[in-house]
Amino acid sequence: MQLVVLGATGTIGRNTLDVAGRHRDRISVLALTAHRDVDAMVALVAEFRPRYVAMADAAAARTLAVRLSEAGLRCEVSGGPEAVSVLAALDEADQVMSAIVGAAGLLPTLAAVHAGKRVLIANKEPLVMAGELLLAAAAGSGATLVPIDSEHNAIFQCLPAGSRCGSAPRGVRKLILTASGGPFRETPLEALASVTPAEAVRHPNWVMGPKISVDSATMMNKGLELIEASVLYAVAEPDIEIVIHPESAIHSVVEYVDGSMLAQIGQSDMRVPIAHALAFPERWESGVGGLDLPALARMRFEAPDERRFPCLGLARQALRSGGAAPNVLNAANEVAVQAFLDGRLPYGRIAPLIAGCLEAMGREALPQGDDLEAILGVDAWARRIAMETLDA
Repeated sequence: MQLVVLGATGTIGRNTLDVAGRHRDRISVLALTAHRDVDAMVALVAEFRPRYVAMADAAAARTLAVRLSEAGLRCEVSGGPEAVSVLAALDEADQVMSAIVGAAGLLPTLAAVHAGKRVLIANKEPLVMAGELLLAAAAGSGATLVPIDSEHNAIFQCLPAGSRCGSAPRGVRKLILTASGGPFRETPLEALASVTPAEAVRHPNWVMGPKISVDSATMMNKGLELIEASVLYAVAEPDIEIVIHPESAIHSVVEYVDGSMLAQIGQSDMRVPIAHALAFPERWESGVGGLDLPALARMRFEAPDERRFPCLGLARQALRSGGAAPNVLNAANEVAVQAFLDGRLPYGRIAPLIAGCLEAMGREALPQGDDLEAILGVDAWARRIAMETLDA
């Protein structure tokens, strides 16, 4: 099996390669991509010896080529965003792990889908921005989509046999997405306005990158997952429930019309869903042990408070509105989170900035249509509005 990893130097990429490294008799790493982390890529090339590497930053690609040559490592290196999409669609590839954070992951993910690959989707944003476009492309090319997000992979594991992404599952009453509640689940509401980026990225259960860690703190990650679940499983917004589960042992639940509920339970380690997706329909060792249930002692569940997590309400609003609203939500959130991480926006202003962009949809003309050009146009529009609001 030939594997391409998009976003190889990030958390999901590294975990994917950890699992792949345990099964070298089954998986060969064909290609790796990253943004600009040259040091990390040199180490990965030395360990996995891919045939191809692409860096989205062209200058980083030039530096990488020199570094690999000096180290005596033979590998074809290319640079620029287009090079990443080229590797996503390589003829030799069997599976493509799509783990590029943010809207930057859309074009390479779409390239892999158009090429008919088995695409393991770890990044929420392409499905939020262009879910219907991706599903239509998969139907046309014969590509298979397998979700990697722990929640969506858990749902996938609990659905009836033969279920496919994009089709409504049989006999299902409701999907229940669990959420840890992040680092501020019990923080006094009046203290939230002054939390720092360092505090926001300190997730209690998961090891993740800064952007998704902030999204977990605001629960926008769960809002994006709500939209993603609706797209992947053709389930309407009222039939998707979100429950805070601080222990993060149950990763999601499927409730059936007969009253039964199936849950996927396991360690808070992304290697579990990654191993499931790489091996599906088989099961491979992931490097992760099982849960010690007596040690877990008890599991708590509670409804999220939208005063504490207003981004969750904004995501539900965007899903109900449909059209370009989820795309606008995602773009505005990316701008807001980066501004917060850069110290330009207080934590308490993240949700209002996003809300303002959603409200602006009713005042300005947006690019129309559901094709790629229109989707990218809406994304650019929302980012412009968000930046103007930020700089006002």
